[in-house]
Amino acid sequence: MGDPEFIGEGHRKVWARLRILHDIRVSRTRVLRLMREHSLLSPHRQARGEPNLHDGRITTDCPNEMWGTDGVRIATVDDGMVWIFSAVDHCDGMCTGIHAAKIGDRFAALEPISQGLLDEFGSVLADAGRGLSLRMDHGSQYTSDDFRNQIRFWGIAPSYAFVAEPQTNGVAERFNRTMKEQAIHGRIFKNLEEVRAAAIAFKDRYNRDWRLEKLGFKSPLEARQERLMKLAA
Repeated sequence: MGDPEFIGEGHRKVWARLRILHDIRVSRTRVLRLMREHSLLSPHRQARGEPNLHDGRITTDCPNEMWGTDGVRIATVDDGMVWIFSAVDHCDGMCTGIHAAKIGDRFAALEPISQGLLDEFGSVLADAGRGLSLRMDHGSQYTSDDFRNQIRFWGIAPSYAFVAEPQTNGVAERFNRTMKEQAIHGRIFKNLEEVRAAAIAFKDRYNRDWRLEKLGFKSPLEARQERLMKLAA
């Protein structure tokens, strides 16, 4: 048949092309069997082009060089599904910002970044985050013009995770997993305000008390304070 004009076509369209374009009479079940035997069905198809493989580390040597950000959805009784967005430092795991919202749009996704800039850089004015990179996935919030223009205004460089390699945004995703295990799962939230309160409380508890093996089992706050003391000495 030659190279297909389209990708993602199932056995029914292959059967139709054989019948209509080439006058090859064959049953659909046989086409299905042959395609399954040769791994040509949808679950086995691979993206075209050379893969962009991640072969390095995603952590940084100093705080405020790269933050990771991501969002998760949480169920509530009265408000339905709501969102929690967070920003997490790739050096010491410090949660620099967290925000809960009913609508998980690009403006809600920007809020934890804004919080972090105020706390760590002291400003949300133009170029406040110059020198900072932001690791994120390809969700619609992060690829929107409003989001990209705002972080550009802050002087933050976008750093998108590799497609189909979620580990490249692993710092933010690991934080979200810990948050869900420690503060979300097993609870019934009445509304957005309860989720917001739980998220803020977890951020403070995590930064102060959560022990990270990569930090020698120090908490993010302990590791950051120790670094600041060394710089001041």
